[in-house]
Amino acid sequence: MFSVLSRAVILFATAACLVLAPVAYADTNPAAKKDTRELLADAGYQFSLVYIGEGLANITGGMRTGAIYTGRLDLGTTIDLEKVAGWTGASFHANMFQIHGDGLSRSYIGNLMLVSGVEALPATRLYEFWVEQKLLGGKLAVRVGQQASDIEFIDSSYDDIFVNSALGWPGHAGINLPSGGPSPPLSVMGIRVKAELSDRLTAYFALFNGDSAPPGPEDPQIKNPHGLLFRVSDPPWWIAQLKYKIQLGESRLPGTITGGGWYHMKSFPDQRFSADGLSLADPSSNGETAWRRRNPGVFMVYEQLLMRASPGSDKGVAFFMRASMSPSDRNLVSAYIDGGFLFTGFSTQRPNDRFGIAATYARISDRARALDRDTQIFTGTPYPVRDYEAILEITYQHEVRPGFLLQPVVQYIAHPGGGAPDPNDATQTKRIKDGVMVGVRSTITY
Repeated sequence: MFSVLSRAVILFATAACLVLAPVAYADTNPAAKKDTRELLADAGYQFSLVYIGEGLANITGGMRTGAIYTGRLDLGTTIDLEKVAGWTGASFHANMFQIHGDGLSRSYIGNLMLVSGVEALPATRLYEFWVEQKLLGGKLAVRVGQQASDIEFIDSSYDDIFVNSALGWPGHAGINLPSGGPSPPLSVMGIRVKAELSDRLTAYFALFNGDSAPPGPEDPQIKNPHGLLFRVSDPPWWIAQLKYKIQLGESRLPGTITGGGWYHMKSFPDQRFSADGLSLADPSSNGETAWRRRNPGVFMVYEQLLMRASPGSDKGVAFFMRASMSPSDRNLVSAYIDGGFLFTGFSTQRPNDRFGIAATYARISDRARALDRDTQIFTGTPYPVRDYEAILEITYQHEVRPGFLLQPVVQYIAHPGGGAPDPNDATQTKRIKDGVMVGVRSTITY
């Protein structure tokens, strides 16, 4: 373990020096930056630096109104091990986060699907740390190490513009899986296999450690504060999918249809009953939650370019939709769906600007709703019965200059927490009010 951590520290120190040195030199010689990076890439070393900064405000509803600033620096490297070490078909990737600022959902709104995918507890943490081996001319790729699942699984190529966390890693998985599943800011140890079965059909399969943090009531981000636990002994999580490429019409508009499922081998708490078979809201119960073995889920993704901005262009009007389901008895969210439209390439003056509108819907499971009704009965109060959380997001991404994006965004958050009681209400009979978030995201890429 010490050897691995030492190499990680050395790697990132070297990466920082190699990235920052050409930046400083480029101030006096603009051509030097491009030449230096090209030379490094030719030698097998690629480096990236991305900073996302957000000013977000909850202007009405939620738990309270207010504004925050949050940011995340992502420093990464990808090394071609064939060029560097003669290891044919292999590559190494690692990146780290420096996260700072407050969280609008955590501190002001109280919703399940965080208004920003950047929102996390302040920390400096290792995120990904893996090696990938390509075989059969690149048609088979095996990745081993600490990694995330949100880039390839249950993903659409048209959802990356959106700010809400559930429009990246879908809310169904992020809410139900231990520690939110392998997605920012927590990744896990695992093995991923990707196989191109034909020109149109690609299969993905992964076996991940089932949790990024040790058991216990604390926040997983606190229990694994720096991303260095490298856990491998938890009950595993399996996920698999098939992605099929399609083309529509005479314009051969590209699209994909993806179907798959996952299976977690951990035990999950029942959403209603205690170990003695009584409702958890019943004062006569022993108060110990019943546990259900295993947890399956199924999902599908459909994405489609609907219209080209110009003949032969890959820009235009695009659509995506994702849906997933899991058993009601052991999951807070039993059904989830999202979808949206992306508009790009319609301005000759701003060819890289993008506009997006999307919505999410997470249905609170029947078993969790039944617990809320039990609470009404045993307390004799009109305790809110949770039903769903839904979010509408509208955003516009403007390229100020290459490597610098500004993105105003607005979100309407319906039934925060699924319609949960407002923590500021002493009677616990009123829901958290619907919220409206407005803000601006800036992204700097080097």
